Amino acid sequence: MLYRFQSRATPPFVMLEVNARQLFEIIGRAPAPKGVVTVDQMPGAIAALAAAMAREGENTHNADAYAVEGHDNEAEKQHIGLRQRAAPLLHMLKDSRADGKDVIWVV
Repeated sequence: MLYRFQSRATPPFVMLEVNARQLFEIIGRAPAPKGVVTVDQMPGAIAALAAAMAREGENTHNADAYAVEGHDNEAEKQHIGLRQRAAPLLHMLKDSRADGKDVIWVV
């Protein structure tokens, strides 16, 4: 399943369910088929994402719940961390907050 994130302030983007669920957990939202982050809720969501991204750098496995133990060097080079997965949503939230627009998602 794919989640589509949209805002009137930015271009939309699509994310795999497993990655979207991780971000929903970080920002304290239920992974519903559709939802909204209002402008009033954005400061908390932005702070939560930024904190999770900062914690990622403190851990050898990037503080990533999906990291695989014992992976080889090739797999480590190809690992996509939370920082890369969260960046589109973080940018969308920041830009939408600046423009006073809500962020919505749909399945």
